[in-house]
Amino acid sequence: MTNLERAIGLNGRGAGRDGHYREDLVRLVNLQLAANGLPTASASGDGVGPGGGAPDALAEGLLANYRERIRLLEDYRCPADRRIEAFLDAHFAELKLPERLRLPARALVLDRHGLARELSLPAGGDAYVGPLVSSYRVRNGVLHNPKSDRRTTAGTFHVTEGGLPIPGDKKAVPKKTFAELFRRAVNAPADVMALPFHSGANGDGKSQAATFVSLLLRPVVCPEVAGVCPVKTMETRFFAPGGLVSNLDFVESIFGNAGDPFLPENDAGLDVEHWTGHTGCVVLAPHLVQVTKKDAGLPHVSKATERQKLDGMCWKDESEKYNEGKAFKLT
Repeated sequence: MTNLERAIGLNGRGAGRDGHYREDLVRLVNLQLAANGLPTASASGDGVGPGGGAPDALAEGLLANYRERIRLLEDYRCPADRRIEAFLDAHFAELKLPERLRLPARALVLDRHGLARELSLPAGGDAYVGPLVSSYRVRNGVLHNPKSDRRTTAGTFHVTEGGLPIPGDKKAVPKKTFAELFRRAVNAPADVMALPFHSGANGDGKSQAATFVSLLLRPVVCPEVAGVCPVKTMETRFFAPGGLVSNLDFVESIFGNAGDPFLPENDAGLDVEHWTGHTGCVVLAPHLVQVTKKDAGLPHVSKATERQKLDGMCWKDESEKYNEGKAFKLT
């Protein structure tokens, strides 16, 4: 049975409004930060006190041991990530890339609902205004306002060549362009990776934590029909640079947090009765709007095909941005 508190934050005390529950979450956030070698933060800025700071010194030995294990296992991937990377290896094998397309290795794993919400606001604070999103704590939860909210899908959906035929209302993307954009997506600049959690009382810039954050989702695809079929879910891995951790709060509040992807009990591949066999992955990369078409590997207009000219997948001037510098979704 799903633990509703871990999955979607329902704890019988007002969906996370209880003050002691939030203090526990902040302590857990700081423990995870310390375990991953990242700076902690507290409401008062002194690293101690209720709901804040550094874990007890008695635990430092255990945390140091855990950090070393993480370092040694940096190239190890959870089962879902291995499935995703195996697909990438197969789909782009013909390119003979100098390096494999790999997912972020040192992402901060958010294994329960509520951690993303605490990380999306300053420690001890109720508001965060950043270059990409503004977040505010309200009576019934949290409000996240992204810098740009697309009201149209025109030019948004880009599909990589090599699979099924690409419809005319989508943009066809060369495989080598996808590979280059993916490589840049998982190598986000430090300013995009900065966690809002450290921007409060002790946000002096000396203890800023910059990291990718990730979670595992198991959204229901087919509900249970008693006597006919069990509930079926797919699995989806979600990666975001720290500055957009609010997006993880958003999606886990809809689909539920499926727990630590490294634990066997959360491996969809071992749950054959309830898994559809589908694995998805989302990587947020707001910095890609700065990539030029030339750097993305697109051809000059003199060497482009008619489809590439129609889709704008070519350039005349070296300074032209990919997708005119606008947000897009590439699959």
